[in-house]
Amino acid sequence: MTQSTIEPLHTLAREHLPADIAERWIGLLRPSLRLEKARGTSTGTETSRGTGTASVVGRLGGLPQLPASQEWPVWEGHGPLSFVAALDCAALPSAALDIALPSDGTLAFFYFDGQLDDGCAVVAPDEPDSWAGARVLYIPADVPVAERTAPAGIQPYPEVPVTARVEATAPFPEHPVMHREFARLPEDHPLHGEEFADALWDHCQGTEHRIGGHATPVQGEVEFEVARGALGGPPWDDPRIDEEALGWVLLAQFDSDDDADMMWGDCGVLYWLIRPEDLAEGRFDRAMFTWQCG
Repeated sequence: MTQSTIEPLHTLAREHLPADIAERWIGLLRPSLRLEKARGTSTGTETSRGTGTASVVGRLGGLPQLPASQEWPVWEGHGPLSFVAALDCAALPSAALDIALPSDGTLAFFYFDGQLDDGCAVVAPDEPDSWAGARVLYIPADVPVAERTAPAGIQPYPEVPVTARVEATAPFPEHPVMHREFARLPEDHPLHGEEFADALWDHCQGTEHRIGGHATPVQGEVEFEVARGALGGPPWDDPRIDEEALGWVLLAQFDSDDDADMMWGDCGVLYWLIRPEDLAEGRFDRAMFTWQCG
């Protein structure tokens, strides 16, 4: 796969869709940064060129580097969260994105993964009491940090350095932007066509750790799950959910990963979404979490 997969998605659409629908669909593509296991790459914050970088931009697992004033995130009544990933914002080629990531500092992701209770407690967007089970921390670049030992009962995941490359992403048929562009799609609509769906699915194969762009859902579109949670859990047919879903963008998704010994349920994915205005203000405490598995 090349560094930029924008053209393959253009080709895919034009091969499998009527011309007018293909161009409208192409207009909904969004850039993302795909995170991949570093292989023979350099470390540090080298200047990236073109559409990607071979520099290490962060890592999955290992132990987090935290300020002395930062307590290890805990879900009260359940226990400490597990450290999932850290990203060096200065190393990310984020200028290619359509979301406003910080230009420096570190983003650290934590999740209550069931190590302490054998998976009994579930973090869900429609259960506000569970929201403390997933956290995003932003650590400014000028704040001294040190590696933190994991709390008792938490086994750190194996450390996997990652690189980033720009990759275009497409919305799935029930994504809120698809509803806005095409309205509700009838079953016989070309975007529901078997050949197009199979080609898009084949394009999305592989482990998908991602920053920005469209989320890759395992089940239904994650924007609706987060929107419903943000609205206080109304019935699924509440029309406010569609509108609210348009106000959330993917911050990060972390897939199940053999190298990092991460398995979220049955080959599931962790997702953090955020409102663009909160992202622009650095309000990562307002990010919403959901997860899906097969």
